[in-house]
Amino acid sequence: MAKKESYKNRIELLQGTLDMLILQTLQWGPQHGYGIVQALRTRSGEVLQVETGSLYPALHRLERQGWVSSEWRQTESNQRARSYQITPAGKEQLLSDHSRWQQMVEAIAAVMQVSPAGGDE
Repeated sequence: MAKKESYKNRIELLQGTLDMLILQTLQWGPQHGYGIVQALRTRSGEVLQVETGSLYPALHRLERQGWVSSEWRQTESNQRARSYQITPAGKEQLLSDHSRWQQMVEAIAAVMQVSPAGGDE
């Protein structure tokens, strides 16, 4: 039953939100995939848990768009891992995404107010 509860409490990301979150994470510096997942998990208070099946297709999509670049590097544990970094075009996209996200948050907050404006409830 604990697994079912855990699944029920998961937050599904709106389409495009993962791309914005990845770009934001890469603003803090180049990262490999595992580092991106850990940063999102930690910064969200363990709420956002991105699976590799979602992460890598998103990273590849961002790379095709020219918003992220990547290169193979040695990790501290002496393993090869692909490191991703945000490009100047990715920084522009992040600014645009953030602005749209802020509008969305404000619109949802307005709809979710306890009572409609002018209502008796």
